[in-house]
Amino acid sequence: MNWERTHFCGDLRQEQIGNEVVLVGWCQTRRDHGGVIFVDLRDYTGLSQVVFKKEISSEAHQLGDSIRSEYVLAVRGQVEHRIEGNVNPKLPTGEVEVLVDQLEILNPSETPPFLLEEREQVDEKIRLTYRFLELRHPILQRNLMQRSQAMQLVRSYFTAEKFFEVETPILTKSTPEGARDYLVPSRVSPGQFYALPQSPQLFKQLLMISGYDRYIQIARCFRDEDLRGNRQPEFTQIDLELSFTSPEEIYRLVEGLMVHLFGELLQMEVSIPFPRMTYQEAMDQYGSDAPDTRFELKLVDLSDIASECGLRVFSEVVKGGGMVKAIRVPGGADLSRKALDDLTEFAAIYGAKGMAWIKRNAEGWQSPIAKFFSEEHQASLEARTGMEVGDLVLFCADKPGIVHDTLGNLRKEIARQRGLIPENEFRFVWVTDFPLFEYSETEKRYVSSHHPFTMPNLEDFELHGGDHPERIRSRAYDITLNGVEIGGGSIRIHRSDIQDRVFKLLNLDDDEIESKFGFLMKALSYGAPPHGGIALGFDRIMMFLLKTESIRDVIAFPKTQRASCLMTEAPSNVSQDQLEELQLRIRASVGNQS
Repeated sequence: MNWERTHFCGDLRQEQIGNEVVLVGWCQTRRDHGGVIFVDLRDYTGLSQVVFKKEISSEAHQLGDSIRSEYVLAVRGQVEHRIEGNVNPKLPTGEVEVLVDQLEILNPSETPPFLLEEREQVDEKIRLTYRFLELRHPILQRNLMQRSQAMQLVRSYFTAEKFFEVETPILTKSTPEGARDYLVPSRVSPGQFYALPQSPQLFKQLLMISGYDRYIQIARCFRDEDLRGNRQPEFTQIDLELSFTSPEEIYRLVEGLMVHLFGELLQMEVSIPFPRMTYQEAMDQYGSDAPDTRFELKLVDLSDIASECGLRVFSEVVKGGGMVKAIRVPGGADLSRKALDDLTEFAAIYGAKGMAWIKRNAEGWQSPIAKFFSEEHQASLEARTGMEVGDLVLFCADKPGIVHDTLGNLRKEIARQRGLIPENEFRFVWVTDFPLFEYSETEKRYVSSHHPFTMPNLEDFELHGGDHPERIRSRAYDITLNGVEIGGGSIRIHRSDIQDRVFKLLNLDDDEIESKFGFLMKALSYGAPPHGGIALGFDRIMMFLLKTESIRDVIAFPKTQRASCLMTEAPSNVSQDQLEELQLRIRASVGNQS
């Protein structure tokens, strides 16, 4: 029989009562109540209850008795009001049902490895292995539909701002700066490789040089890096680039986009402009370049006080170029010794060799280190931190990087434990003036904090470009939301002489510059306009809009933390013929044979 759907399962209402309809979908549940069979028929729009009765169609009723979970069905019948006591107010279709007179089982199903309604209790490995089943769950279907809607909103917003979309290459040149590239061997050029793009960075700059002025792309990007909950090896970003622009214009555009997305998808008003702080302010106060400003617990520098007290470990750290910082936990004096020991263990994860603490009780200070502070030093510390009776102060003394990393994560952990993080609150922050370079102890050289095409602060560049590259600020900016970076951008280098100097500070010689970036240097010499842009992590933004805990819940076919797809079993071995065609050989190792 040729079935032509008249309605979606989630669309039936009282207005359709008396109408003949054709529905298609999957059996969510089947119930037999004294010879009357009830089936919840599901498609991506929702559920409709369909009913099989002998007196309406004995043939359909008999066939309906064989229906099981996830069978694919087509039904024809009349929409009727549900009998009293059978109305389901939780469903939009809960007041009606379809009395079936014709049924066709379009495809049976094996017994599923888990019930969709019990998804939350199922091990993630099983769910990812059977991702094609999990994607039938209404929550995931809603997520992907809203993701699609968000993409349309992004495109319409930037179209109204006179941007146009350009697709940039997926197979491109390896320019290893930042994360590792995914490499693709070339069959026609044996021994040579393409790289999958970590971002469209160079191509969008080339588009500006070509005179295209306002570019946007919802771009697929690939990075071979260690994964975590909010990171995937392939991801989607909203990629922008503008000529003759300024950070202020980019801030305005991004803020407008967030107002648009949160307003349309969450019916939530977003206040603009977003607060701004420099990179140094963020590190000083929050210990992170992605500050979560939904709660206080700010870091306080006590290096001067600590260096003068009698505690040798503090004074030696400060003398050696380190720092002593602390956070005040209001009401934290109620923490037990075990809870403090647990926090000390937590701090050790981030390199802290220990963690000192002080409780202020009604009787005075309670702490193993209290005896090292004079009354004057105690008064200074209390004034600096704002410590009151009932409070706790936690200290970390070490190199600045370890102190900031430790206390930055510790403040978030304490806020989580003590319920200090407000729900359903979104705090955006612009972080500006990042360092242009950072020193890599592993590589024993300076590396780019963002990427090597970021315009330096020219005043810093002239002052420190010779002896102290670490003091050079960049014209880079990140946008963060609730302590998570959701985008990063910069004004770009548009002059070949500045780009060459930056490459030289990165310890690249002329031959390396030419082999890796010769095409860019050539393009910059042909009238490159000033330009800048930003890349917004679309997947991370969707996590906030959909209020999910994992990025995997907003991606149709995600990978695990080992960058594998459990459903398709990728990555996988390839045939010897394929390897020979590419002139590749696999070196023998554990689990492999050459």
